[in-house]
Amino acid sequence: MRSARNRLKTIGTECDGHHRRDTRFSGTTPAVNPPPTIVVVDDSPDVRTLVRAQIRMSKRLEVVGEGTNGLDAVALATRHQPDLMLLDVSMPVIDGLTALPKVIDASPQTRVVMYTGFDEKGLAARAAELGAAAFVEKSAPFEVLLKTLVDLADDHEGGGDFGVVPERRSGLDPVLEDHLERFREVFEDAAIGMATMTLAGRIVRANRSLAELLETPVDQLVGVALAELAEERERIEDALLSMDAGESVVEVEHRTKTSPDRTLRSTLSPVIDARGRPLYVFLQVQDVTGQLAAEAALRRTEARFKLLVEAVEDYAIFMLDPTGRISSWNAGAERSKGYAAEEIIGQHFRVFYPSEKQAEMHPEHELEEALLHGRYEEEGWRVRKDGSRFWANVTITAVRDPDGELVGFAKVTRDTTERLEMLQRLEEANRQLEEANRQLAEAAEQQAQFFAVTAHELRSPVGVLTGATSTLATHFDDLAPQDRAEIAQAITNSSAQLRHLLDDLLTASRLQARRLQLDPVDVDLREHLHSAAGALRQSARSTQIRVAEGPPLQVRVDPVRLTQMVDNLVVNAIRHGAPPIDISADADSDLVEIVVRDAGSGVSEELQGRLFERFATGSSRGTGLGLFLVRELARAHGGDARYRPSDGAFVVSLPRSGR
Repeated sequence: MRSARNRLKTIGTECDGHHRRDTRFSGTTPAVNPPPTIVVVDDSPDVRTLVRAQIRMSKRLEVVGEGTNGLDAVALATRHQPDLMLLDVSMPVIDGLTALPKVIDASPQTRVVMYTGFDEKGLAARAAELGAAAFVEKSAPFEVLLKTLVDLADDHEGGGDFGVVPERRSGLDPVLEDHLERFREVFEDAAIGMATMTLAGRIVRANRSLAELLETPVDQLVGVALAELAEERERIEDALLSMDAGESVVEVEHRTKTSPDRTLRSTLSPVIDARGRPLYVFLQVQDVTGQLAAEAALRRTEARFKLLVEAVEDYAIFMLDPTGRISSWNAGAERSKGYAAEEIIGQHFRVFYPSEKQAEMHPEHELEEALLHGRYEEEGWRVRKDGSRFWANVTITAVRDPDGELVGFAKVTRDTTERLEMLQRLEEANRQLEEANRQLAEAAEQQAQFFAVTAHELRSPVGVLTGATSTLATHFDDLAPQDRAEIAQAITNSSAQLRHLLDDLLTASRLQARRLQLDPVDVDLREHLHSAAGALRQSARSTQIRVAEGPPLQVRVDPVRLTQMVDNLVVNAIRHGAPPIDISADADSDLVEIVVRDAGSGVSEELQGRLFERFATGSSRGTGLGLFLVRELARAHGGDARYRPSDGAFVVSLPRSGR
């Protein structure tokens, strides 16, 4: 690392770019060495704001560039040749692990500090192997991060050990600490293999079940591309390409290099931030070797069963003369068709066909095909003596004498009505089983994605709150007014995000347990809407929120739950729509309707049908609970919620007071 390792502090030496000039005997005043330069690359604007403020305040380093992904990191390293780079691990486009070697190639003197929200210890070791100078977790205090950067800049020879600054939980709200711990336990103790990966497919964190499936220790999985572990590497690469093309969930079956006789099913789904950008990939892996073997055994059993059924069926075997008249008859034919031999011999075999087939001359067509090809076979409806129909398998074979002259036709008819009905029932059972499996898979996918997204949304605001409050508490007077304002806004945004998330999680839990209690009172709806909108404006200053004026409207509702419904509708409009956001209220004889509109393009037709389902998300993902809670809370009050495609409005109906 040339610049950071070789920068000298000798009096009388000044730096000009990457060249030094000795001025001790020049007769001029020695120049002061400029501070070491640093580039900050992180996809979170709030994180960059805090880091930039700390660095400026320290006056020890100079921020010369900022980026949001791995491509930016390489470009900024090439352009600025900085002394230091703070590089996030999980970013869109190209992740930090993938970008790290490219940054060092572009600027060998740059010392890279990996900055991450993941706490997997093996990740630090992998970063060191790739050339990182230090590894800092985002929950560590900002002063620790700053000290790490300054120490690296002051390390003239660059010979210090690779540094790892661990995550620190102290100081977190106990409720948040409990949430994070539970999410970690769910991940670690899951019966199926789970991992988080970069968008390029590198494993960032893995649980014990995945390590067992891949027969590789957890610490050796971190930093390894999933494709490198699979026998069918191209399948994994194709799955990642499918996600890049917009697929929300991709399933792929593959074997592993450690156990090529086993088959694994990997399910990959991108985790999306509130702006619709992919952050990382969530991986679930199951051993389906036994399942596939069971399915193959089931298919063999079904085949044997089919042969058994066909073997025990009675056969009607009789002869036809060249014109199609019956010339012989067996007991099986009498049993299946109901005719005695004396009743049927001499009649044309078309008597066994439904009237519509007789009108089509289908029996004669069968004889023509058998004569042309030597044999004809089909399945279709046939008619017994009593007029009842049965499903038959029919084979007609042309019979010739040794000289090749046609002597007639051998006809074999098998009553397969029961087999047909059985196959129809089996098809229906398979359809129902497939539907049940689909619903189970969808539920598992939604739950896994919900855990991943919620954990991710908790981590970022918690880190921002911890760092921001620490910065304000210890360095308030040292901060520039602009920095204080930006940090205060970051605190406001993160606090609102946490409060909203926790309210939704608690309400969803109570709804599922059927323990939600309402305390309805008479409320002036318009006054309440003005109050709710005012609070929302404080947390979304850049969004215009308007409330329509009108006469007072009294509704019978729980005020807390009314606020939660309005908040969720407006937050949904902020995330997925466009300003301004208009809130209005209308009334008819029994109900009052709250209408929320925005200036966006509306909801796509494919999403409209499941807007209010639990865990339903669009291209810009949240937890998928907001609109679900709006509808359930409205229904709990005796109302409902719906989407109105005609003007792109969300409408909540509530009972009027005294109704």
